[in-house]
Amino acid sequence: MTKKWFRIGMVSVFLLSLALRFWGLERFNTLVFDEVYFAKFGNNYLTHTPFFNAHPPLSQYIIGIGIWIGSHIPFWHDTVNGLTGSMRSPWTYRWLNALTGSFIPLVVGAIAYQLSYRRTFAILAGLFTACDGIFLVESRYALSNIYIVIFGLLGHWFLLLALDNQNRRRSFWLVFAGIAFGASVGTKWNGLWFLSGAYLVWIAAWVIHLMHSFSNSKLFFTSPSLQEAGVSTYSPPFSPSLSSESPLQNLTQLNIFQMLFYLGIIPAFIYSIIWIPHLELDKTYGFIAVHQQILKFHLHLGGNSPNVHPYCAAWYKWPLMTRPMAYYYQTAESITDPLPVMGPPLPAGAGQVIYDVHAMGNPFLWWFGDAAILFLLGMLVSQVVIPWVKEKRFSVPATLSVDTWIALYIVINYAANLLPWVRVTRCAFIYHYMCAVVFVFLAIAWFVDQCLRSYYQQLRVLGVTITFIILAAFIFWMPIYLGLPLSPDGYKLRMWFTSWI
Repeated sequence: MTKKWFRIGMVSVFLLSLALRFWGLERFNTLVFDEVYFAKFGNNYLTHTPFFNAHPPLSQYIIGIGIWIGSHIPFWHDTVNGLTGSMRSPWTYRWLNALTGSFIPLVVGAIAYQLSYRRTFAILAGLFTACDGIFLVESRYALSNIYIVIFGLLGHWFLLLALDNQNRRRSFWLVFAGIAFGASVGTKWNGLWFLSGAYLVWIAAWVIHLMHSFSNSKLFFTSPSLQEAGVSTYSPPFSPSLSSESPLQNLTQLNIFQMLFYLGIIPAFIYSIIWIPHLELDKTYGFIAVHQQILKFHLHLGGNSPNVHPYCAAWYKWPLMTRPMAYYYQTAESITDPLPVMGPPLPAGAGQVIYDVHAMGNPFLWWFGDAAILFLLGMLVSQVVIPWVKEKRFSVPATLSVDTWIALYIVINYAANLLPWVRVTRCAFIYHYMCAVVFVFLAIAWFVDQCLRSYYQQLRVLGVTITFIILAAFIFWMPIYLGLPLSPDGYKLRMWFTSWI
């Protein structure tokens, strides 16, 4: 793929994301789901109204800035409400989230490119991210989760850029990586897992480096006896490329002091100063006390049970998407009736038109992505098992292939963003999986890219088929992402399992 077509592809992905996020942004003139908190909190900063915030305040600052800017734009004010505490158009408290969310596919694509310098991989990663439902839904309302994700992803992208540079340019990008990671934690505490993923990949790189320094090993999939005999070894369809051009191989150029400064002190400093405006507004608690109150709040939210909240979903339910949640559900007698915004739905059987905003992913994207994660994990395990079986000893390669680095990066970061939730006992929801699922998108994009670049026609057909199914699924479920009117039969057609309702 030429550079020109690569740029056209990435711009097209961005324009698709932008159009879907802004289309009908004012459709529901009310507060949808947690807009009852975040949109109000953003407005509270503008009206100087003190309040207790159960999360770090960065996303609410941004929403407040969006409200202020939107209120000074002389259009898109056809509908207004006073639900935030001031008379505001829904567009004013949603547009900045929509714009921010539109950039997430680009950042995912940029990470994919920086990992491998493969343009097709980057476009596929961006496209698949743009075709996910929960990211589309979260971007269209004044909610906070997209800010955790985009700041965390920016931290990773800046870190990869730093590894691809030296001296002052490296320090420049490391500073920005630290700022981005601090901003992610400053949105919600689980943004810390993006930073922990970066540390874990760095530790893994050093472990591999140190293990190799104590052993004399050959490249993966290479038998010394066969190589010496001049016989080429077998390479399966998905064997890693022996090229080692990946910024991740430079991780061991970062020492512990650099990591602690750029990805320790700087994020902590950014996180701390984020709190200053909020603590100036609400002087009830100081910096330490407010964190004690937030921790107390989350510890008393109750267990992960439907008795606490009907949409509670433990971490192990997220990958298979067994319990998505409805952010908005209303019914009307006719499509010509005014859009319902308040009050309970009509009695059963009375509503002939359903408006549903469902926070659920693209099912086939998630399910194919789960398989891709398992494939990458299996690939990493095979890198250890195969040499052990052939050489009868544990060995570490002198140089990891690009695909092995990619697998290591994706699997470690996926685990870093998912496994901490194993110990969480409070009620959790499917949107908490957003930080982990972006690495699922990278995994399936890598797999499809491998298929499309394969010499085997069957694999190329498989890659095209997977891509087509993901795109078709996104279109099929799009009405419940955008809150478009559906007939009862159309709604039931998209609720494949009772646990989805």
